[in-house]
Amino acid sequence: MKIFDAHFHIIDLNFPINENQGYTPPSYMVKDYLKATSHLHIGGGAIVSGSFQGFDQAYLVKALTQLGPSFCGVTQLPYTVTDEEIVDLHNNGVRALRFNIKRGGSEDVSKLDRFARRVYDLVGWHSELYIDAKSLPDIASTIEALPAISIDHLGLSEEGLPHLVKLVDKGVRVKATGFGRVELDVKNALQTIYNVNPDALMFGTDLPSTRAKRPFNNADIELIQQLFDEQAVAKILYQNAMQWYFK
Repeated sequence: MKIFDAHFHIIDLNFPINENQGYTPPSYMVKDYLKATSHLHIGGGAIVSGSFQGFDQAYLVKALTQLGPSFCGVTQLPYTVTDEEIVDLHNNGVRALRFNIKRGGSEDVSKLDRFARRVYDLVGWHSELYIDAKSLPDIASTIEALPAISIDHLGLSEEGLPHLVKLVDKGVRVKATGFGRVELDVKNALQTIYNVNPDALMFGTDLPSTRAKRPFNNADIELIQQLFDEQAVAKILYQNAMQWYFK
């Protein structure tokens, strides 16, 4: 089954790395990612900037060059970034803006409304939120009004799932990622989200699974294959994300 890996990290210690909440990540280069996924039929993916990478773009541009045009980037940018810099990143394969609300290291969520609209209008990017879904009610009205939003890691918590599902019904997409870091019933979350919007779920390995209690393994893919029919599996593992990032 072909996979679009909608969420993974490349950690190149030749570029700036910032300690975040007492954590500094180990190296995880493109060659490490390719080795770890060599047994999978990866047909593209999205490199996601982590909290510890701040606003550095150089590592991301290098990794995208190495992986090729079927891969794209999800980056963190300061609100002060120029239009020219955004366009240049778009030309280098970046396709989304990330707000890391849980860990920090990105622009503040108070800038979400204007910044998300700005990048969407300028280059068609969506915005991605790393947030515990139990906090979604505080910004739900803002998210509902934005043109294109996705939420990382199934929203992280059981308490947050009902809030997440309400936004899925409004068109928000959800990363089916980080099964080893969430505090919820993964099976129930996957089925609930898919039943509300079959286009919403986008699988990703979350490699190298920084700070997760359990790293990604093949059982995460097998779980999706067990829960859904072949058509749904194709949407979750490949089609939904491919269409979302390369629309």
